[in-house]
Amino acid sequence: MTVGTIITDDFLLTNKKAVLLYHEYAKHLPVIDFHNHLSPLQIAEDKKFDTLTDIWLKGDHYKWRAMRALGVDESLITGDANDYDKFKAWANVVPATLRNPLFHWTHMELKNPFGIDQYLNGDSANKIYKEANELLGQDGFSSRSLLRNFKVEMLSTTDDPCDDLNYHQQIKKDGFEIKVKPSFRPDKVFAIAAPDSFKAYLKILGEKAGVQITDLDSLTEALKKRVDFFTLHLCSVSDHGLSTLPATFTLSPKEQQEFKVFLKSDHAVFSNPDAFMGFVLTELCKMYHERGWVQQFHIGAIRNNNKGMLHKLGPDTGFDSIGDYKHAENLTALLSHLNLTDQLAQTVVYNLNPADNEVIATMLGNFADGRIKGKMQFGSGWWFLDQKDGIEKQLNTLSNMGIISSFIGMLTDSRSFLSYSRHEYFRRILCNLFGSEMEMGLLPDDEKWVGKMIQDISYYNAKNYFGLNQG
Repeated sequence: MTVGTIITDDFLLTNKKAVLLYHEYAKHLPVIDFHNHLSPLQIAEDKKFDTLTDIWLKGDHYKWRAMRALGVDESLITGDANDYDKFKAWANVVPATLRNPLFHWTHMELKNPFGIDQYLNGDSANKIYKEANELLGQDGFSSRSLLRNFKVEMLSTTDDPCDDLNYHQQIKKDGFEIKVKPSFRPDKVFAIAAPDSFKAYLKILGEKAGVQITDLDSLTEALKKRVDFFTLHLCSVSDHGLSTLPATFTLSPKEQQEFKVFLKSDHAVFSNPDAFMGFVLTELCKMYHERGWVQQFHIGAIRNNNKGMLHKLGPDTGFDSIGDYKHAENLTALLSHLNLTDQLAQTVVYNLNPADNEVIATMLGNFADGRIKGKMQFGSGWWFLDQKDGIEKQLNTLSNMGIISSFIGMLTDSRSFLSYSRHEYFRRILCNLFGSEMEMGLLPDDEKWVGKMIQDISYYNAKNYFGLNQG
């Protein structure tokens, strides 16, 4: 095996202080992963993956986008090619991903957990594939074992309000030592602009809640029942993937009547979807506050841009991008509306367009209330921004416009059990940023002082923010 890749013990650590901060203060801390897209089923059954393709390439639209850009046929990406051919196609393009974060992530994920220090390319593909597959057959590489390997203490999956949470119940019943909690993701309830699928969804929601949804009051009651159900199953986090936030939060009596008619009609279109979304969102936010939940908002994505591929493959297949929405007025309207009645829950906002970093960071600072440390969080670099440059920009913006010492740090936001290397990646970047400024004389040359802050950002702030100290 060829050893000597760039993924060394001091990868991304460009100075002595950074090396010290990472290895002495950050490296060994547990992981609190408050947002991901892992499968509760795979955790419940402690799934063993058949191949490296199965655990690594299926569902990873980051890799899919790169493969398409490099001319790989779709049959070798999401199509019917066998697992080895798909893996070989990925291996062939990896050398061409230099300066894309995929090059770093790929080799970090091979090193941990597989211990593979070799660059992946067409020549090494067969050997790496066989070596990883052999390990995947062992008990130490099942889904639960991988979570242990990455020192995960708690993770929150992403769950629809209609989910029965049976797999979460099974995980708890098994006595699995890692906390696997659901999070409440009600995006489908806002999609009133697509009447047929929206009404079909409300029918399922009503059945799950035991409520016949005929108007706004019954819709609110159904959602309340599902929030209560999730609370009973240890949920304390909501999540919303919204391109932009609504501008208004009330519906006129005429619009409320229109909604009742809309639900009964096969052909009606609701006239004010933004107001509907605003009304439902604020009702949910009040429920979150009442129950002591944390609410998360992922904003700024423009999704499903390639309509032909959306029709062929469905959503979340690699055809989303950064949107250029205006967020300031709507964000302040939502937060202020909730704050007026003291119903603003702890809030994390993730921004996708780096041009909006300062807007988001300064807006959140308006709603700190002096009661909860770090109540309003400018979330970590997300999606297209969870690479070195995006992470550093988010950290610098938060440092300049807010208080980085109360930051709750990184999340995984992935469907792969191998993506926990993103926490290591983040911690290395964080330590390098602080270490560089220590060496330049911009921060105190005090290892314990700065090291404590590194530990807080990497782990302890999230532990406190999500109430994990309370059991």
